[in-house]
Amino acid sequence: MADGSPAGGWLGSEAMAPEPKRTSWAAEEELASLEKVLFQDEDSCSDCSNQDTPGSSLQSFVPEGKIHFPEMFQTSQLLFYERFKAYQDYILADCKASEVREFTAEFLEKVLEPSGWRAVWHTNVFEVLVEVTDVDFAALKAVVRLADPYLCESQVSTFTLECMRELLSLKEHRLPLQELWVVFDHSGVFDQTALAIEHVRFFYQNIWRNWDEEEEDEYDYFVRCVEPRLRLHYDILEDRVPSGLIVDYRNLLSQCEESYRKFLNLRSCLSTCNSDSEQENISMVEGLKLYSEIEQLKQKLKLIENPLLRYVFGYQKNSNIQAKGIRPDGQKVTHVVSSTMMTGLLQSLLRDRLCQEPCKEEVEIQFHSDPLSAINACYEGDTIIICPGHYVVNGTFSISDSVELEGYGLPDDIVIEKRGKGDTFVDCTGVDIKISSIKFVQHDAVEGILIIHRGKTTLENCVLQCETTGVTVRTSAEFLMKNSDLYGAKGAGIEIYPGSKCTLSDNGIHHCKEGILIKDFLDEHYDIPKISMVNNVIHNNEGYGVVLVKPTIFSDLQENAQDVNEESTTPKNQTSGEADTAERVDLEDLIQCATGKMELFARSDLSEQVEGNFEIVNELVAASTQKGQIKKKRLSELGITQADDNIMSQEMFVSILGNQFKWNGKGSFGTFLF
Repeated sequence: MADGSPAGGWLGSEAMAPEPKRTSWAAEEELASLEKVLFQDEDSCSDCSNQDTPGSSLQSFVPEGKIHFPEMFQTSQLLFYERFKAYQDYILADCKASEVREFTAEFLEKVLEPSGWRAVWHTNVFEVLVEVTDVDFAALKAVVRLADPYLCESQVSTFTLECMRELLSLKEHRLPLQELWVVFDHSGVFDQTALAIEHVRFFYQNIWRNWDEEEEDEYDYFVRCVEPRLRLHYDILEDRVPSGLIVDYRNLLSQCEESYRKFLNLRSCLSTCNSDSEQENISMVEGLKLYSEIEQLKQKLKLIENPLLRYVFGYQKNSNIQAKGIRPDGQKVTHVVSSTMMTGLLQSLLRDRLCQEPCKEEVEIQFHSDPLSAINACYEGDTIIICPGHYVVNGTFSISDSVELEGYGLPDDIVIEKRGKGDTFVDCTGVDIKISSIKFVQHDAVEGILIIHRGKTTLENCVLQCETTGVTVRTSAEFLMKNSDLYGAKGAGIEIYPGSKCTLSDNGIHHCKEGILIKDFLDEHYDIPKISMVNNVIHNNEGYGVVLVKPTIFSDLQENAQDVNEESTTPKNQTSGEADTAERVDLEDLIQCATGKMELFARSDLSEQVEGNFEIVNELVAASTQKGQIKKKRLSELGITQADDNIMSQEMFVSILGNQFKWNGKGSFGTFLF
């Protein structure tokens, strides 16, 4: 997606730093750039070589305002790869942070017209038309004079022509290049000038940090700082970063800039103090504290800037949402959500939901126009009733208390659509959450549609139209899904983590990358998940219906543990054939115990559906058994013996019965080794 700001950096400043005030013509260009970016020629902006054909290859726009400024180059629509290529190949290359200014100056000398072009000098207070007479490349400044005729638009009425002349005189007629907007020229002569200034402007507004030059230059500056910050900038523009994480990043950046400013002032004062003064000793201590604070803030910023680590950071934050608990007055509230409330709908609600029991005590009712405001207003024990309608929300449903969220009608009549790619749709941390009769629709998302971090979440008679991952059941969380339909996930429809509990009954899981993915639980630190799958239809998934993730070394451990088990349980006079028969009988008994009502058949007589159930049970129980054997072996090596050596006494965690597996690309069940 294109950068839709008038300077390429203003929108970036909005996303990553405090926002300067924008003019009306800036907003106009933002809309224009969003319309035109999809049709941008991929080589029109990034190539810093001369154009082969005459005429400008760039777009232009006319600023909106009282003063009729001339058309200006529209350079804010550059795509990520265009900026990436310019900084990597033409401007910064493999320079160190201390060499950034030198490399930038060398680049500008090659592509920037030294004089003969006009520009609008833009500040937060005024815009004025100037003419460039020379360029000081080393200082990244242009020597200018006021253009004729004099054009100026100011928010302060006292900014007269004489004031502007005096201001330029104080600045010695030298202005920073990033404050200049090049006036459009149809000849194409100034295309590279406009693009070069855009790259410099964007860099110093969105990429460069005042403390970069003091960092150790172990790696080239582009790899260490420019690339991750550039990716973050565009991920923010494309809504691929959780909104809470964006707020955190802005706050951290502001704090770091403020602390660094104080640190520089303190360091400047120390240079003028007497070396033996008490004031210097106090300042040294303050300086050390500030330095430590700055380093901590910089590390947090790097965590968010790193595309791999930022989601871990965001997940940890979202999972620590605190529950509100019971209302101070102890009352429970029923929240009714409806975009419009008609008398007939209200009468039906009173009859079916709100006044079912005449003798029941009075309950407070609150009305909301959107579901997110209702969830944010909830306390422990509240109920949310969502009336038929199509609701579009921006933000995450963070449910941290035990509440009930129910649709009044059929799921297809109560649709909640999510906007904003970076946020999880529904984030559950409450002890006992119930969701029913709602359709959740997700578009262009990065995060999953539903994450259960802890507590129990029950989903009944719902439809989940996913985009990335479907439902994620984290360690120690419990998920119960009944009579629901889940489809469209580009990852797994359901991800089950070790130590969780997942019960799936009478659901459809289809048209996903994988149906159900069971995370590795073989590590000694992981608890075995408790999984129940009954009467589900898992079909038309690209990969397997069910996938078990386990380490590559599992097979080696399995062989070693089998050897130990055979030595300890098989009499010496027993033949290998008898041992195999005994082992097979034990495994069949184990599977039968695990599935309860599931009758074992010979594989040749199994239908596709029953064979899928058998295969999953077989593999999961074998993995669970092996985990127990490995643990037992480790305890034995430490001299610890378990009171009960009977493998049948271990807690079974699977109940898989009556599921149908149809038309899955790779079959009903598979394993993924890592």
